[in-house]
Amino acid sequence: MPTSPLSIVTADKTISLTVEVADEQHELATGYMFREGVEDGTGMLFDFGDPREANMYMRNVPFGLDMLFLDTSGKVVAMAKHVQPESERRINPGFAVKGVLELAEGQIDVLGIQPGDRVEHPIFKSDDADSE
Repeated sequence: MPTSPLSIVTADKTISLTVEVADEQHELATGYMFREGVEDGTGMLFDFGDPREANMYMRNVPFGLDMLFLDTSGKVVAMAKHVQPESERRINPGFAVKGVLELAEGQIDVLGIQPGDRVEHPIFKSDDADSE
């Protein structure tokens, strides 16, 4: 999958990461399956195109992850921490999202990410920045 830079803007800092971008059907379905792990400072950004329900799962993923659920502007609208490896349970915030950012397990707390923080990446619209 292609990689690109991504920033997470919190109340007190900006965090820079390198992410793989999953935006094709096969990539969206596979994600981190059959991998050994994910390094700190990296992640995987799932781009659903138009907002939709995010039915994430951990089949064939032998390590835990943290997940950020993102709206069309990149705002963190829900989070899932310490998602269980190898689980087929669906992880879904209960509403449509534009994307999901998966990080190494524990990184939400280590980085101090909170709901309302913003992910900056070209897949997200920035037109609401003028209204703040």
